[in-house]
Amino acid sequence: MRAADLVEPYPTVGIDDNAMDAARLMAEERLVGVIVMTADGRPYAVLPGSQLLRFSVPRYIQADPTLARVVDERHADLMCARLADQKVRDVLPDEGPVPAVVHPGATAMEIAALMARSHTPLVAVYDGSAYLGAITASGLLRRLLAAG
Repeated sequence: MRAADLVEPYPTVGIDDNAMDAARLMAEERLVGVIVMTADGRPYAVLPGSQLLRFSVPRYIQADPTLARVVDERHADLMCARLADQKVRDVLPDEGPVPAVVHPGATAMEIAALMARSHTPLVAVYDGSAYLGAITASGLLRRLLAAG
């Protein structure tokens, strides 16, 4: 199986789009993350939903999770409000994006290895000039399990 056989349509966001809009897209479409595109249409990074949550949860609570219990629900409901004034580029991981991108000829093993190495459940398929869609970990597993 090649990436061209596994690729499915998948939503994207622009690197300069509003982070709240990206979060809404993920929530409404029940996505694990989104592909982040450059202004010229190249896949730049994968923004996982966990990264949006990481950005939204105050660092002092991340450092000491026991403090999460003392935050009242009214404040917890406002947790994502921080996203409203941010661009997607602002909420990408500090260590820099890992471009989880494969060409249409990539094998299932190459795709799986990239997902494992980059800790992402999502890989963009790009033929050098156009974004073709993405491959999800669940989609890859579904196809591999059906083949076995």
